[in-house]
Amino acid sequence: MDTENTMNKFLAGLMLGAILLLLEAPVVVYADTPAEDISKTVATLDAEFFDAYNRCDLEKLASFMDEHVEFYHDKGGVTWTRQDVVDGVKRNICGKVRRELVEGSLFASPIKDFGAFETATHRFCLIDTGKCVGIAKTAMLWRLKDGKWQMTRIFSYDHQPLNGDSEH
Repeated sequence: MDTENTMNKFLAGLMLGAILLLLEAPVVVYADTPAEDISKTVATLDAEFFDAYNRCDLEKLASFMDEHVEFYHDKGGVTWTRQDVVDGVKRNICGKVRRELVEGSLFASPIKDFGAFETATHRFCLIDTGKCVGIAKTAMLWRLKDGKWQMTRIFSYDHQPLNGDSEH
């Protein structure tokens, strides 16, 4: 039941974050973690993670994820481990697609005594043509443990084609 209770709390937090985004509510700030610090930290983490993703630096990419990361993809299903996520990126992304953050879409909120919650929108662009063909949303749960930030949950959802074709 501990796993079910933990998942219920996580899903409730995820829903609250989505509701706050929809309402354009101010970021909740805890006294020990200023929102501007979390926003800067998460923006840097996001940029570094997706730089590794775009360059297919799989070792660096893996370093941003907990060994038991859960990755939920609306088109591809669930992936349960860091190695499986890395293998999926190698198989489906490397040399084919790059990710572009939609300017102004990144939102980060602190989670007391844990880390941060991030949402963003991104476009997927074909490497061979440079044409952006898809858009999607992402939500990531970042944990700060022993001075190191790692993702424990990743959601990639609401994939839509741009100009009529793609489901990356």
